[in-house]
Amino acid sequence: MAGRFWLGWSAGFGYLSDLGVGTLLVLLLHNRPLWLVLPVMLVWCVFTLSNAELIGAVGRMPEASDLKYLTDPQFLSHSTQGSGLTNSGLALALAAGVLAYLIGGRRVPEPRRLKLSGYWMALPAALLVGHAVNQYAYPSEDDQWKQFNLTHKLLAEGFNAGQLRLEDWLDGDTPEVAPDIAGLTQLDLNGTRLLAGSGKARNVLIITLEGIPGAYLAPNRAAIGSSYQEDLMPRLGQWANRAMNTPDYVLHSHQTIRGLYAMLCGDYDKFDSGTPKGVELLNNQVRNLECLPAQMKRHGFSTHFLQGAGLRFMAKDKIMPHMGFDKTLGRDWFKNKPYLEFPWGMDDKAYFEGALSYVKQLRQKKQPWMLTLLTVGTHQPYSAPQEYLDKYPTAKGAAVGYLDDAVADFLAGLEKQGVLKDTLVIVTSDESHGIEKVRLASAWGFNLVLAPEQAQLPALKRGTYGHLDLSASVLDYFDLPVSTSLSGRSLFRDYSTGREMLSYTNGLLRQHDGKSEFIECDFQQVCRRYASEGFIANSARYLGRFSGKQARLIAQRAALLDQSLLGGQLGQQYQFATKERIKLKEHNSDDWADNLIGAQYLELPKGTRTTVTLKIRAVRMDKNGAKMLLKTKEFDRDVAVAIPDLPLLKTGKPLTLSFTFDNPATRKAFSFHLLGEGRGAIEITDFSVITEPMEPELLAAQQDEEELPPLPH
Repeated sequence: MAGRFWLGWSAGFGYLSDLGVGTLLVLLLHNRPLWLVLPVMLVWCVFTLSNAELIGAVGRMPEASDLKYLTDPQFLSHSTQGSGLTNSGLALALAAGVLAYLIGGRRVPEPRRLKLSGYWMALPAALLVGHAVNQYAYPSEDDQWKQFNLTHKLLAEGFNAGQLRLEDWLDGDTPEVAPDIAGLTQLDLNGTRLLAGSGKARNVLIITLEGIPGAYLAPNRAAIGSSYQEDLMPRLGQWANRAMNTPDYVLHSHQTIRGLYAMLCGDYDKFDSGTPKGVELLNNQVRNLECLPAQMKRHGFSTHFLQGAGLRFMAKDKIMPHMGFDKTLGRDWFKNKPYLEFPWGMDDKAYFEGALSYVKQLRQKKQPWMLTLLTVGTHQPYSAPQEYLDKYPTAKGAAVGYLDDAVADFLAGLEKQGVLKDTLVIVTSDESHGIEKVRLASAWGFNLVLAPEQAQLPALKRGTYGHLDLSASVLDYFDLPVSTSLSGRSLFRDYSTGREMLSYTNGLLRQHDGKSEFIECDFQQVCRRYASEGFIANSARYLGRFSGKQARLIAQRAALLDQSLLGGQLGQQYQFATKERIKLKEHNSDDWADNLIGAQYLELPKGTRTTVTLKIRAVRMDKNGAKMLLKTKEFDRDVAVAIPDLPLLKTGKPLTLSFTFDNPATRKAFSFHLLGEGRGAIEITDFSVITEPMEPELLAAQQDEEELPPLPH
């Protein structure tokens, strides 16, 4: 409970959970022998510390499938390399507690020890039942770790899983009704047009701001009556007053690549940690032709993607061209000097100055164009000039304020160049980095439309929309054919009825039925019902909760939308090498920003074998050569895989490596990180990741081996 207070996780449900589970633990271990008490205490310490580390790193609690890592010394040692434990104070406090017990806790003579009857077990039972009853009556929207102790969460998951199995057993062979997802996937262009015929613009510019929630814009807050008052983006808010603004705008998931896929391909990305559909798109030669850049290209537009970061992370150097961009450019394109040293790439002011010059170049050509921009400055770790750091209480707030000035200056520059007179401009964000204690902030996006015929568009666009709708909206504005493989509605039409919408952020699956009911389901497949006219709202009236088959039906709808672009095939083959010349750094400081390859957040299915082939040659190198290192991570944390050491890379001696590893259990959010240190440049000619089903005999032998008891040391 003290750790909860120190970590800033204070919440009534959390303290009640800690007290209930802690009391249960004390009673179970009271007067037990040291050989039993000490191992349980040590395991408890590992769980508590690992929970804090994972929440601090990736914003989620461990799952039951992670337990093998939480008790794995190799995993823990790898996870704390370099910067060490984030919560070292908590580690010291736990160690001090164990030491204090060993020194003084066993010194009470046996006759004087307090005897506790079994009736005392009613105390933790009452506390945990009280937690459940209060959650039912007064549901909280706090993060999971603020409501649950880790042990309590795992017990609750196990209880709910058992309850579902019991329901299935009682139902016998009763077939389940397949969930209907037609309302989520249909293309709906039946609304009334806001504009008669094609729009007047000849170009389209999509400005994507990293991680910005809709709550940062004052007009959005006013439209839904938000209680959040901090005005971090006043200048963009002024532009929102000039634009067609959509306050009820939904982000469907976290991660940039998932947001870009939904925006540009008119499809929900996965509602879990599986391989992003943008990565799977690389192995699909049909669906990519339906993405917005490819369609605009077929209609005579030149298509361009420009971001402030390097392109290799999450394979955008391959994914964006595959979606149909003629030119895909990143950090290396910019020749103007940055105002800040930022590990991910260009700071926002320098980025938009470069982007303004890029727009000027496009306008000198006769061909209409589509340009998609992506900033990076509001990505963690947040960075801003000292004057902004002095002005705002946090680095995050300073970075957002810096972006606000940068994007407002950029829009003013576009207006000065005359771009707004002949270009459809859409300002949005890829995802939301969330705001503490603001309802639905992690799913609250924004969409501002600036068009030549602004007077004909409403200032506030009513209705629920999301990234799913952006591709259909752009095509509809230009009165171009919209492929039925796209989903969504058009922002340039009015609809007399609501529509269904789904989102998965911060571990919560949320659904609006398009009428007046909003449902939010947690990790226990316990769903809460609310009365809410729209998806994004400052508050909603609680109607009750449900679980069991009705809750599972919502999860099944999400699973159907998750359907892979690989057509259900178990084998996967990805090629991440681009053969571009890469200049090395003399020293690496960040596994993510310094990564040389884009193989991130893959899902490797259970019962498969993965083969990785790597070929690197030195293009230009000094006599000392380059040190290369290949690391693997799962859920953003280091995980041990048997990777051979990479030899020193030297001129004339290409590095070739091939290795395999098995996946006895499904690996999710699995990432490769290739790092290099040296003076010179390299070319990665091959980085293939092939995952194939294991031979049945090998899989059976491996399973038998796992069931054998460990050999003595």
